[in-house]
Amino acid sequence: MTRFFGIDPALAILLKKAPSEELEYGFVMDCLKFYKNPRVKLNHLLKIKALIRVKKGIYIFGKNFARQPYSSEVLANIIYGPSYISLEWACQYYRLIPEKVTTVTSVTTQRSRQFQTPVGLFTYHHLPLPVFSVGITLIKFSDTQQALFATKEKALVDLLVLRRGSFSSKKHFKKILFEDLRVEEEDLYRLNFELLKEIYEARPHSAIKHLIQCRDNE
Repeated sequence: MTRFFGIDPALAILLKKAPSEELEYGFVMDCLKFYKNPRVKLNHLLKIKALIRVKKGIYIFGKNFARQPYSSEVLANIIYGPSYISLEWACQYYRLIPEKVTTVTSVTTQRSRQFQTPVGLFTYHHLPLPVFSVGITLIKFSDTQQALFATKEKALVDLLVLRRGSFSSKKHFKKILFEDLRVEEEDLYRLNFELLKEIYEARPHSAIKHLIQCRDNE
């Protein structure tokens, strides 16, 4: 086995081979397969904080060894899936809402869950597959980091439908959209009208209908 100076040899192998900062158990075990007991070596790396266990089977490099920042979005995709980033976190990313969001929010076809981890809270909200599959894109954060994300339209729809429920009137909808969520009217004009209609066809809902009407009237 190659010997490295000044750093744990197992950590050096991981740093050399890992394509990104987010590591899964199978990859780590493959890198450590030359050791007599790879699990013991993994536990040692966790003990010296060369690796941080985000969740069982998911790791990142410790802050003193990281080559670049880890991606919360990439972690969210692999912590619980299938899932995509949406709701408040995605709306903040697209600058649709002004609030600073600290919880990484996702949508999944599985049952709703949440995970408190050393790097923050990750929440997942259920949507059935036909609704889930419309309005998803892949966003690249670096050469080696990418994550499934709601489009701008889907993120706003998910926020309205999953957080606010049904709306009694267009007036009620506008109050929530512009006064409560503080979405800017000019941002509606930038929404993809055809995609909104496709999302509505997958899940007819008063929030999406009113959003289309507001967008269409701009």
